Amino acid sequence: MKEFQRKIERFFYRNRSKGIPNLMLYIAIGNILVYVIDAVDPSHALYYALMFDRAAVLRGQVWRLFSYMFLPGYGNPIVLVLMMFVYFQLGRVMESRCGTLKFNCFYLSGVLIIDIAAMLTGWPFLSINTLHYSFLLAYATLCPEDQMLLFFLIPIKMKYLACLYLALVVLDFFQGNFFAVFALLNYLIFFGADIRNILPSLGRYHHVMSAEERRRSNPHAAPLPKWAEQDRRRRKEAPRDYRHKCTVCGRTDTDNPGLEFRYCSRCRGYYCYCADHINNHTHIQ
Repeated sequence: MKEFQRKIERFFYRNRSKGIPNLMLYIAIGNILVYVIDAVDPSHALYYALMFDRAAVLRGQVWRLFSYMFLPGYGNPIVLVLMMFVYFQLGRVMESRCGTLKFNCFYLSGVLIIDIAAMLTGWPFLSINTLHYSFLLAYATLCPEDQMLLFFLIPIKMKYLACLYLALVVLDFFQGNFFAVFALLNYLIFFGADIRNILPSLGRYHHVMSAEERRRSNPHAAPLPKWAEQDRRRRKEAPRDYRHKCTVCGRTDTDNPGLEFRYCSRCRGYYCYCADHINNHTHIQ
């Protein structure tokens, strides 16, 4: 299973530029345009033509499975513009970190999961906001220490905001709102392996010793400047003409001398990653 995940990550990396670039920009502009048109049209014909309708889908109006992505979920125009700007910023960062193809698959698979759930359960109304909220989790997984202004006033780290969202999802589940859980399922498919980036250590406190603390605790310990090479010899790996090789994409410091490589402290063993994947990979346990 881990080898399969690595192959998927390599596929996304090798095709990271494929897909629809700036997808969230088109979604945001579409939401604002539909809001303006619907505001000046008293019949709301465009809104009713784009909204999700299970019976209409079964009659052949299959565009309704995706067109509700452009229906604004906020009645206040100021709130709508602000939220679209936030979603656009989150999507832009995620696309730059994950690649265009992976971000497109993440977004469109979330829409597909919600569609399947709505067709099976007969849920009468769908809102894309349910999927957009999962962006908080995905962004927090990639950038847990980044800050966002809660209510546009209170600075809060993304990992704490994501924990708050998880609590709200659990509350909605017990209140009968299952679609938040379906959006969460899409997040788990793409970023579930790294969910520990935002979860607490469940009461276990791990103190990371500094170099000075390690020296004081064991002043006679000798440094190990070649610990990676020693680990490779211990695992009886064959000699090679490079020093570092990314576990995800396979690039080496010989082929890419200007590329930075690091070792992940959360993977079990000494696994090397390039600068593009040190914060964006499935941890090996």
